[in-house]
Amino acid sequence: MSEGLPDIVFRTFMPRSTAILLTLTLLVRLLSLLVGAADVSFTSLLSGDAESLELLLISRLPRLLAILCTGAGMSIAGLIMQQLCANKFVSPTTGATISSAQFGILIALLFMPDSTIWSRAAFAFAAAIIGTWIFVWFILRMPMKDPVMVPLVGIMFGNVIGGITSFLAFRFDMTQALSTWLVGHFSLVLRGNYELVYLVVPLIAIAWIYAKWFNIVGMGRDFSKNLGVNYTFVLFSGLSIAAMITASIVTVVGSISYIGLIVPNLVAIFKGDDLRSTLADTALFGALFVLCCDLIGRLIILPYELPIDLGSLIFIVLIFYRLRFGRRSLNKDLLMKLFGFEKKTPVCSSINGGAR
Repeated sequence: MSEGLPDIVFRTFMPRSTAILLTLTLLVRLLSLLVGAADVSFTSLLSGDAESLELLLISRLPRLLAILCTGAGMSIAGLIMQQLCANKFVSPTTGATISSAQFGILIALLFMPDSTIWSRAAFAFAAAIIGTWIFVWFILRMPMKDPVMVPLVGIMFGNVIGGITSFLAFRFDMTQALSTWLVGHFSLVLRGNYELVYLVVPLIAIAWIYAKWFNIVGMGRDFSKNLGVNYTFVLFSGLSIAAMITASIVTVVGSISYIGLIVPNLVAIFKGDDLRSTLADTALFGALFVLCCDLIGRLIILPYELPIDLGSLIFIVLIFYRLRFGRRSLNKDLLMKLFGFEKKTPVCSSINGGAR
């Protein structure tokens, strides 16, 4: 009994999947601190080398924290939007949230050229929330909510906003200034200009507190009404949280496409769709995923960097998976079916069953 107690405590306070993801994230983040154009090692840091310590505090550590907040934040934003809209293809990318945030940043640059990052963030928050609300208001009134049609409508709506943004940027000679927020990268993250992403942490905490209500709203308007939950208020409150998370990240590091769609889907395949039970794993896996992509982007053409583009191939694979298996989580039978091994009833069992 005493031998099984630690395992019971471990599984009670931290599921095995969460512990594995946390361990991997801790290991990869140590590697992230050492990789870059300038050489930094644990030996130089422990010996008190002033140049290495300065580089760590000004560049590497802020970059690491921005990556962790970006990965966790975008993943949770996507998870919230998918749960509230009851569609696994909705995300900040396919729900026009990122495009709306970029439009808000451009408006801030046009009317307030000397604005601070917090002023630009305020415009991005407002634009992202309004754009996401308009998208959801529109899909709620669609007569047929086909699982693929909804994100396609969001992509088209986002392209319309992106086209308006590009036109205004070209018209007022702001294309070069706007380009910083069109592609996601962490090369410009330094101490003093990234702290806005810390807003992700309290917003994730709020999402965890109200996860039960988000689950209820995801079951539909009638189900929510029967349980006494204000469907409209919870829906648009959750969307506002997702939009604010997205806008704070876009303002600092630019557009990180598709992570809000990919990560929640991958976690849901293994753990199901309950938001509260998957929230921690989604945040950790998102942080780990962006960490690995950032490391690859830094190492391929070292000492130069490639921007992070997490896109389309995994998105296509997820579409085919969801169209074939729906919202089912991955289990042994589904794995066999996925790889073409259909479960067959033994001949003897069927004969015996018929004899009975």
